[in-house]
Amino acid sequence: MVDRRGFMQVGALALGGITLPDVLQLRAHSDARERDTSVIMLYQHGGASQFETWDMKPDAPTEIRSQFGRINTVVPGMEICEHFPLQAKIADKFSLIRSLNHDVGIHSDGGIVALTGKRPAKLDPSSQSKSEHPDFGHVTSKMLGFSRGLPPYVAMPQHPYMTQPTYLGLHHDSFVVGDPAKEGFSVGQLKLSAGRDAKQLENRRELLKQLDQLRRELDVRGALEGVDEFRQLAYQMLSSSRAAKAFDISQEPDELRTRYGHNTWGQSCLLARRLAEAGVPVINIYCNTPKSGQEFTNWDDHPGNAQRPGHFAKYMRIRLPYLDQCLSALIEDIYNRRLNRKILVVVVGEFGRTPKMRYGPPNNSYGRDHWPQAYTGLISGGAFRMGQVVGATNRNGEYPVERPLSPQDLLATIYHHLGIDFQYAIPDYFGRPVHILPHGNVIQELV
Repeated sequence: MVDRRGFMQVGALALGGITLPDVLQLRAHSDARERDTSVIMLYQHGGASQFETWDMKPDAPTEIRSQFGRINTVVPGMEICEHFPLQAKIADKFSLIRSLNHDVGIHSDGGIVALTGKRPAKLDPSSQSKSEHPDFGHVTSKMLGFSRGLPPYVAMPQHPYMTQPTYLGLHHDSFVVGDPAKEGFSVGQLKLSAGRDAKQLENRRELLKQLDQLRRELDVRGALEGVDEFRQLAYQMLSSSRAAKAFDISQEPDELRTRYGHNTWGQSCLLARRLAEAGVPVINIYCNTPKSGQEFTNWDDHPGNAQRPGHFAKYMRIRLPYLDQCLSALIEDIYNRRLNRKILVVVVGEFGRTPKMRYGPPNNSYGRDHWPQAYTGLISGGAFRMGQVVGATNRNGEYPVERPLSPQDLLATIYHHLGIDFQYAIPDYFGRPVHILPHGNVIQELV
C-alpha cells in the first residue's frame, strides 16, 4: 500500500496526468520499503574455479577434470569438492546454479556485469574499469533508504573496487567497516552510546552545519551533490544505539566465533549475519584473501600468476577449507535462528575458469585462465527452494547445456527477494530513465 506521503504525491502528480504504471511503480517502491529481507553476498573476486568447487566434471579428460576428488552430499546426486565436507552435510540448505554465463572475461568489467547487471560500453583489458551504473547494493540503498539508524549497504573488509553509486549520489555508497577479525575491531565512533555523549554529538552537528555552509559557498557547480545526505546519514548512525549494537561482534559467544573461524572471512560472515538480523538489506563480503598476511590475494588462478610455482592446487587447498568453514557456519546459523526466509546468502564471482589446465610462464606452473562462458553460483535461504542443482554444463564444463542463466537472472532473483521491482527506472545524470536491470528473470526453479 502507498503510504500517506506517497498518496499525496500521486494526487499532486495526477494534475499533470499521472498514469497507472506510475502508480504501480510508486506502490512497488513503497512495498519494498516495508519488507524486512536481507542479502549477504560472498563475492569471490578473481573468479573461483567451478571445477574445484561445485562442478567437478570427474568424467572429463585428465587435463580438464577437477584437480581434487569429489564427495557425496546429503542431497542424492549432488557431488561437490572433497575440500567441502561441511557443506556436504548441509547441502539440503543450499542450491547450486551451474549454468551461469556471460561474455566478459576481464576482472573489473566482468565484476561490473555480475554486480550491476549492465555490460560496460567499452571494455578495459587492464581491469581498471569503474562502473557507469550502480551495483545492486547501491540500488537497494536508493530504493529502500536509510532506516532505524542502520546503513542500507555494508561492505567488508572492502568494497568491490569496480563499482560506484554513480548517478544515485555519494550517500548511496556502501558503508565499509574493515576487517572484523582484527584485534580490537570496532566501527569508527559507533562505540559511542546514544544519549550518553549527546552533547558531544550536538557539537559535531554544529560543526557539520558550518562545513555545509562553506560547501554551499564553494560548490557553485553542484560537484559535491549528495554530501549533505551523506552527512545526515552519518549523524544518524553515530547517534544510533541500534547501529552500535549491531556492529558489536564482541557480543557473540566465543564458541560461535570459533565455529565461523577466527579469520577475515569467518568473522565477516558472522558480522554479516548480525547486520542482516538487525535489518541491513545488503551486506557484501569481498572474499579476497581470507587472512591477513596470506601469500595469495584472490581467486585469480592463472598459470604462472604472481610467479608462484605450482600455486593452483596449493592455494586452492588453503582457500577452500576457509570457505567451507565460514559458509557452512553462516548457513547453519541462519537456519538455526529461523532467519532463512529473511536472509538470502549468495556466493558468486565475476566468472569461472577455463576447462583446460595449462602450464605457463614465467615459472611453468599449472593453472586455469578466465572463463565467463560457464560458472557456478550458490544460494541459500531467502525462502527459496533448496537442495537442488539448477542448470548444467557439458561434459567438459565449456558451456551450459541445460537452463543457461545470466548474471541478470541471478540479480533479478536477488531483487525479488528484497522486494524491489527490477524493471523500475531510475533517472541518470541527464534525467534519462535507466532500468535497474536491462533484462533478466527470476530463476523459477528456486521460487
